[in-house]
Amino acid sequence: MPFNIHPIREFVVRPALPEPLSRMTELAYNILWAWEPSIRTLFRRLDPVLWKDSGYNPVIMLGRVSQTALEKAAADPRYIQQYQTACKDFDAQTKSPAGKDGKLIAYFSAEYGLTECLPVYSGGLGVLSGDHMKSASDVAMPLVGVALLYQLGYFRQYLNADGWQQERFLENDFYSLPIKPSLDAGEKQHTVAVQLPSGPVIIRVWTLDVGRVRMLFLDTNTPENSRAEDRGITSQLYGGDNDMRIRQEIVLGIGGMRALELLGYKPTVFHMNEGHSAFLAMERIRLFIERQGLTFEEALEATRVNNVFTTHTPVPAGIDLFDPGLVYHYFSQFCADAKIEFDRFMALGRRNANDSGEPLSMAILALNTSAYRNAVSRLHREVSQEMWHALWPTLPVWETPITSVTNGVHLTSWVNGDLAFLYDQYLHPDWRHRWSDLEMWKLICDIPNEELLEVHRRRKRRLINFIRERQTASAFRRKAAAAEQRYSAEVLDPHALTIGFARRFATYKRATLLFRDVARLKKILCDRERPVQIVIAGKAHPKDQPGKAFIREIVQLSRDPDLWKHIVFVEDYDMKIARELVQGVDLWLNNPRRGEEACGTSGMKAAMNGVLNLSVLDGWFDEAYEISGGWAIGDREEYTDDQDGIHASNIYYLLESEIVPLFYAQSEGGLSNEWVRRMKTCMMNLTPRFDARRMVQEYDDLLYAPAHRNWTQMEANSFAEAHERSVWNTKVREIWPQVSFVDMGPAPTGPVMSGKPVSVRAAIRIPGLRPEDVRVECVIGRISSSGGLEETEVVVLPNRGGEGDVAVFERDVIPAQTGRLGYAVRVSPNHYDDPLTRPVTSLLKWGGR
Repeated sequence: MPFNIHPIREFVVRPALPEPLSRMTELAYNILWAWEPSIRTLFRRLDPVLWKDSGYNPVIMLGRVSQTALEKAAADPRYIQQYQTACKDFDAQTKSPAGKDGKLIAYFSAEYGLTECLPVYSGGLGVLSGDHMKSASDVAMPLVGVALLYQLGYFRQYLNADGWQQERFLENDFYSLPIKPSLDAGEKQHTVAVQLPSGPVIIRVWTLDVGRVRMLFLDTNTPENSRAEDRGITSQLYGGDNDMRIRQEIVLGIGGMRALELLGYKPTVFHMNEGHSAFLAMERIRLFIERQGLTFEEALEATRVNNVFTTHTPVPAGIDLFDPGLVYHYFSQFCADAKIEFDRFMALGRRNANDSGEPLSMAILALNTSAYRNAVSRLHREVSQEMWHALWPTLPVWETPITSVTNGVHLTSWVNGDLAFLYDQYLHPDWRHRWSDLEMWKLICDIPNEELLEVHRRRKRRLINFIRERQTASAFRRKAAAAEQRYSAEVLDPHALTIGFARRFATYKRATLLFRDVARLKKILCDRERPVQIVIAGKAHPKDQPGKAFIREIVQLSRDPDLWKHIVFVEDYDMKIARELVQGVDLWLNNPRRGEEACGTSGMKAAMNGVLNLSVLDGWFDEAYEISGGWAIGDREEYTDDQDGIHASNIYYLLESEIVPLFYAQSEGGLSNEWVRRMKTCMMNLTPRFDARRMVQEYDDLLYAPAHRNWTQMEANSFAEAHERSVWNTKVREIWPQVSFVDMGPAPTGPVMSGKPVSVRAAIRIPGLRPEDVRVECVIGRISSSGGLEETEVVVLPNRGGEGDVAVFERDVIPAQTGRLGYAVRVSPNHYDDPLTRPVTSLLKWGGR
């Protein structure tokens, strides 16, 4: 227990490094070592035991390593050569990127999974954000990340004797992490403030270097905040109630904006990774009203052009909602000071802008204030378009302006070292940097089956030893019976087919689906000739009782006398456990309810290590199945009956009839050649396609680059365009009720020959508007069985003159299909260059309605 006395005079002690190793501290404080082997090996070789005991944290390690060990390393020419190689690699991969035309992306996320020793993440969203940072560094993208620095992070998990999840929190010592306080010229830590009803909250700014990318971390746990409630804002990730959550999101969004400005960053693109940071849009609007003299509507037009919003949530229950009273408590003064009508602010976060009782949705606020919006897989795009279609009710669902960029994972953070060594021998020497070279990845076929299989067996043995150590330590900690402690050291068989399942224990992920028919499962697992075993890990949110019940059910089942060697639940799931699992199991199981997994990335990590997938066709796997070498659970269909029962039965059937026999089918040399062929197919096809560098490149091409161009254009004329757009929008909204179709022209009579045009014409009354103020489009496609249009194409009809306030739009359209076709004509305000940037509006009319 620490002894608290005041005042304390604080100082930091750094290790005394020998001159030949003078850059070791510099290497430690850039987490490039998390994915650059030459640097990571440097620390591990210095003291392997201390490296592990330090939690793979070079900052702690350098603080504890003996001076003798440092002097010995400095005198060892082999170590010095390795050190010089590491420094060369470091310099090559940390040169700061220069943004073209001043381009700089500010990326905001509530959590980041960067490395095990920095526990400011809970699951997939955080790991995705971390991989985004690393990949942006790899491709030299000009980007700065913004995050909260949690004193307690996310909880550590342990199980009680009955198998119930328990939570404990370990306090992060920021001075033992690879982060640094951001200091001003006087060596004082930078701070910014946000105003809450109780008074100003001071926010300290810390920095973390991720290769070429700089991240800003925000922390309120400072003595300058006299109230414990204020110091605790950045205490826990996803902890507390809605009152705590809104304060955290104010610090992230508004505080993050102020930290960027204080440190001199001038982003040209703002990326909200999920809705947690959406208040940044309100801070941007406030600044434009205050500094540019714009009205609220003008400021909204000026700022939304370079805001990007990524949604990761496929179900409404996952969206942050804040009651109007709570929002008023925290934002009434903000709005008054910024000259923003509070009701107008609330309207930006509501499905029904006129419903004063509707809560503020952070996702809707982000959708309304961003010109660019994306989902994280193609299927998730369809789900999101359906989910948010009510915001654009006059559009077809498939035209809801949300695009998609399928997630990826950071290759060199997740591929195992043994496989990387194999790649060094059989692929090109620079394979780590040729992620997009599909021809190069085909060289995987040249790897001898025996060598690939031996690499995988080695990782499997390592995984089993790792699990046995953890299980034994866990049993000892909870004072389990001597027999249980002994069994813990004997779980799992290195030769058995091993299935991995690891993720958050949200109920939609169906962690217990595999155990629906225990008797049938026992026959599969306990076959003496062809045994199967399952390794499971994951955490349930502390408030998620159903998720905790799933964990207990699995733990209880793992204690069955017939199953204790075949089912293992590994406590305290984190990035280290995830890495060991995706690198060491044979088969990766993923069985969420279809449409409820936005993307999922654990299967990608497994695939990059030659682990085959057994997955529902959801998220990323819906795009990958046919080229994956793996197996699909169910079909691409909507289930009206018992989806759980159908999928569980399908899993058992695949295991019994195909997967288990294939794994144990031995050809010459004791190898299952077909299994290895599938491994190669998986690695060859999926590694380049689901590399996160492909993901960030797509973000740049589809979202960042257009947003940057929009901002450059908006800024060039001192935001006069924002004023023009605002005035024009007001005029159009007033006139729109009078806009009407006067004549639709003759409909086609009789069959139309393929390749022949169909004349489409519309005369539209647009009083007070010019023809160029509206966009008239023909939507043509196949008529479905329900009478709607499908497989559609949208064609713009040009203006062909007119008379008075009636404008005529006409074009010959050549159908691209044959069969029973149809078309409809619509008119909308022409206030966007790209249909994907269409603002939230219902100002669209269809001909004939």
